[in-house]
Amino acid sequence: MYARGLSVREIRGHLEELYGIDVSPDLISRVTDTVMDAVAEWQNRPLDACYPLVFFDAIRLKIRDEGFVRNKAVYMALGILPDGAKEILGLWIEQTEGAKFWLRVMNELKTRGVQDILIAVVDGLKGFPEAITAVFPEATVQTCIVHLIRHAMGFVSWKDRKAVAAALRSVYKARDAEAGQKALSSFEAGEWGRKYPAIAQSWRRNWEHVIPFFAFPEAVRRIIYTTNAIAALNSKLRRAVRARGHFPNDEAAMKLLYLILNRSEKEWKMPPREGFEAKTQFAVIFGERFINA
Repeated sequence: MYARGLSVREIRGHLEELYGIDVSPDLISRVTDTVMDAVAEWQNRPLDACYPLVFFDAIRLKIRDEGFVRNKAVYMALGILPDGAKEILGLWIEQTEGAKFWLRVMNELKTRGVQDILIAVVDGLKGFPEAITAVFPEATVQTCIVHLIRHAMGFVSWKDRKAVAAALRSVYKARDAEAGQKALSSFEAGEWGRKYPAIAQSWRRNWEHVIPFFAFPEAVRRIIYTTNAIAALNSKLRRAVRARGHFPNDEAAMKLLYLILNRSEKEWKMPPREGFEAKTQFAVIFGERFINA
């Protein structure tokens, strides 16, 4: 018996592995018949007019498409509300590469009610910043510092990673953009920059969208930099993906990810401890744009 892509047995196994609960096959059959309706309703629900912060991140899944198992990116938007609460705005399976896909996502968010994004944190993909500002022209686009660090570590041998990460800290912990630029030049001229020249080159390519980070006070920087919420979600999603292997179609993948995210949202109780301080800073930095939210 199949529920649009995932068998009842597989879904039952996922629930037991992820959450330690045993659900009867009859109940699963009844529930999964309505899951895709719930996904469609959730994906099209109205959103708030303004989000101070939106994190865009992706996981890669193996999904069967036209007889072949392909690697597809599933993008997730995590919005931070003015009171610090978190909300998943949507999921999108990438069908086409580049700016057209991102533009479609941004227009969808706007159609659902989003009028303003103060800071959009992205992973540096080509065409993404331009798509965001085409729809939300006042948005500040910030390259995710964690992604830049992880990308840098991809060039570094295992034994050097701790030292290189420590050396890069002087760049993103700098007091302002000018000091950050000097720190990057020092890193580039130093031992690790000479050994791994691709790191400084990567940071320089993204520098236009690293610079905004330095204009913010420490409370806001911590929230931009620390992506614990989205990292925790990705960890849960990857556990489910590993258990599944590959998905028979896009619909089956969306169904399972929705069920996991829906449960995760209910576990979010309190905004981060930096929330109150950041709220005050956002009101000063963005003025009416934040206050009206």
